[in-house]
Amino acid sequence: MPQVSKLDRRFAHFCRGFSLVELMVVIMVILVIAAIAIPSLVHARMHANEASALGSMRAVRTAELMYQDAYPDEGYSDSLIKLGPNGSDCTQVGKTNSCLLMDESLANGLKSGYIFDLTGDGSKPTAGYTLTATPESSGVSGRCSFSSDASGQITMKDGEITGGGAFSVNPGGGGGCDH
Repeated sequence: MPQVSKLDRRFAHFCRGFSLVELMVVIMVILVIAAIAIPSLVHARMHANEASALGSMRAVRTAELMYQDAYPDEGYSDSLIKLGPNGSDCTQVGKTNSCLLMDESLANGLKSGYIFDLTGDGSKPTAGYTLTATPESSGVSGRCSFSSDASGQITMKDGEITGGGAFSVNPGGGGGCDH
């Protein structure tokens, strides 16, 4: 039977693994990094959702202008469903399935954490409309609510402002309620 030298015993002591304290330190470092990174990721996602909502509102504006041009007796569409495929394959388009919005999630009123609502002015032909986009979960999917009308101007309202606080979004601007 071979003899174990003192050097081998010292080496075996170092190769046992990590102590509980070392593992706890590593776990704490990982938790600190996660605590710093997660709010930044949530904030970036809200900005992306807000930018997507602005882009969607511009797409609805374009679809509304095309709808008004294609159906002058109807004027503007009074619902998002009419602007989309509305369950059809778009081979036969009409007033109720104009296929101008090919994004079915937008035509159904929910896209990228925002709920979209389109209402006409009630006249025949419809001379105006109001489009609103509100966060599905305020503070999680977005901080801002947006609204637009037939003029094409998009106004944005910060959800944290209680007494009004609407401001305009310029056509080249990005998403977000930074003011």
